[in-house]
Amino acid sequence: MSTFLPPDVQAGLDAARKKALKQRHRLRVEANGRSFRVIKFEDDGFTLDIQDAPHLRGLVDVFDGGKHLYQCLIVASSEEADEMRYDFKRHTLAMDQAPVDFERVREAPVALLGKEG
Repeated sequence: MSTFLPPDVQAGLDAARKKALKQRHRLRVEANGRSFRVIKFEDDGFTLDIQDAPHLRGLVDVFDGGKHLYQCLIVASSEEADEMRYDFKRHTLAMDQAPVDFERVREAPVALLGKEG
């Protein structure tokens, strides 16, 4: 049995695989005002389509739809077939408020009521 496929059939299969991988993930990376769709996301890095992504380096933001997940410091590490692999130097959870350097009391008053009359 032969495992040889004509080049046009192989190209079609590769394109369909890449499209399925992109649609499966809602994750995207934003850098320098541009957005790139993530193919694979792992604990130590992520993979982008090499045709869409330049050699990114530095600070990027990772989003799941509209939700900001991480701020990451990355470096391009390797090219594998038609995918570009980026490794994290640092990735930090995105916060919706600034961290505080004091303990917050749970029963603290929310507001002060003024005197009436």
